[in-house]
Amino acid sequence: MEKQDLFTEEVEPPGSQAEEEKPPSVSATSREHISHFRSEAKTVVINPPRWAPRFVVSNRTREFKRRFFQDVTLSQWNDWRWQLANRLVTLEQVERILKLSALEKEAIVSKNGAVPLAITPYYASLLDPEDSDHPIRRTVIPTLHEYVASSEESGDPLNEEGDTKVPGIVHRYPDRVLFLVTDFCSTYCRYCTRSRLVGQRGKLPSAKDQWERALTYIREHRSVRDVLLSGGDALTLPDEALHWLLNRLREIPHVEFLRIGTKVPVVLPQRVTPSLTRVLRKFHPLWISVHFTHPDEITPETTQACERLADAGVPLGSQTVLLKGINDDIGTMKRLFHGLLRIRVRPYYLYQCDPILGSAHFRTPVSKGIEIIEGLRGHTSGYAVPHFVIDAPGGGGKVPLLPNYVIGREGDHLLIRNYRGDVYRYPDPIPRPSEVKEENTNQG
Repeated sequence: MEKQDLFTEEVEPPGSQAEEEKPPSVSATSREHISHFRSEAKTVVINPPRWAPRFVVSNRTREFKRRFFQDVTLSQWNDWRWQLANRLVTLEQVERILKLSALEKEAIVSKNGAVPLAITPYYASLLDPEDSDHPIRRTVIPTLHEYVASSEESGDPLNEEGDTKVPGIVHRYPDRVLFLVTDFCSTYCRYCTRSRLVGQRGKLPSAKDQWERALTYIREHRSVRDVLLSGGDALTLPDEALHWLLNRLREIPHVEFLRIGTKVPVVLPQRVTPSLTRVLRKFHPLWISVHFTHPDEITPETTQACERLADAGVPLGSQTVLLKGINDDIGTMKRLFHGLLRIRVRPYYLYQCDPILGSAHFRTPVSKGIEIIEGLRGHTSGYAVPHFVIDAPGGGGKVPLLPNYVIGREGDHLLIRNYRGDVYRYPDPIPRPSEVKEENTNQG
């Protein structure tokens, strides 16, 4: 892991403690996002600490900032609002930093991709400027491959629209709901499952209307004990809006715990301020699933963001999508999952890439995921081995897949193999018909 090199002062997020600066015109969408949600939420005074914790800036990031954002102060760089205001959203902005391939350049110019182009300056600092095959560069820079769709792909492969009960609420499982609180992300992944919604202004209702109807639905369905906030990215909401929403959910008696799905600690770690953690720690039990893709994303900045969340008492799990040529080998996954454990993030899910439109160049055979799990199980600690799942097309929900460790039977023994391929006999007698009949009689 890269050595932490430079510390700078904290910057409070927008709210009663900070005067919001007017960002450049290029950031109109980001500014609208922040201002819109601030206007819908009751102002909450979140007192800053008497001392100012400091953000860490890595050597790599400092050099990137010196080359491309020399006139930007460290306070500005570490202000998440500045990061949103200065996202890379045009060909000119991207070309200033990256040497684009013909496929990348044509894809950006045509602007027909499933999701918009937007990359925070921080995350852009992690991309290889010369290599178009750099793993995390491929996840955020469009190419013409995403314009090629097959008959097996769909804009809504998981049929979330079919399970949408009111705008923003997807109710598929008996005791939990998915609450889509925004269509905004700070950085857009090219393989996003919700490419039909994210970054498409107007696809989701306004915050107030959506949230009130969603809250009413949750309140009226007493079977709902678990609410997952997603979108878009829930952590792009200002503190006041997030506080208001979490508070309203916590007031519902049958909602036992809350979850947030986010990539913010990875692409916008500056968002994880002490002010944000003071909000989150008020609403335990609260869990956060962080979307990590590759070990290159584990930097001093993301480490600090995850440690701040963990120190606030928030359990962290990682959800990783299996992507061809990006993370589809055992060595890469082992480095990623070991790195996550070091920063207090438990690898939770490894997802087979969903068949969204134009995703064929990202998808691996399912056998590849099973191979990776088999290459991890027994070869490293169990905490570093996630569940490999397919989110079944059509709304079938998550289906776990495992290597076959059961060889067969030999009389009253089950034949099982371990991670080395050695076969063992486990006593597992099959009940005789008379024993089954007697057991049923006793139960009756």
